[in-house]
Amino acid sequence: MPKPSEDTKELFASLVPDHPNVTERPMFGQRSAFVNGHMFMGIFGQDLLLRLPEQDREAVIAAGGTVFEPMAGRPMREYVVLPSAWRSKPATLRKWVARSLDHVEQMPPKVQKPKKQPQKKQPQKKRT
Repeated sequence: MPKPSEDTKELFASLVPDHPNVTERPMFGQRSAFVNGHMFMGIFGQDLLLRLPEQDREAVIAAGGTVFEPMAGRPMREYVVLPSAWRSKPATLRKWVARSLDHVEQMPPKVQKPKKQPQKKQPQKKRT
């Protein structure tokens, strides 16, 4: 997995919205922001990624972004990597982060699956 630089971590932290339902936790071993249990933004190496509706994804890709693909041949189709040129445009980044948050916040809250209890091993019968 690519490692983010300190600059990328600081950029991410500066962009996470101050919203009561937003939480941060690791995803892909890196920092991500969630709303109602759904990831809406994150970093992957030096890349900043967002979850957006199709029309917005197309606009970001047309501006130089790409589909997010954490593993070659395994795209996460609802996520895009923002153009690196936008890193120096905080107002543009904040606008797109807000669009991502608005989009994902409209989804029903994610229901946590109950944790599986480890199965107890059955004692083996002795063969005679």
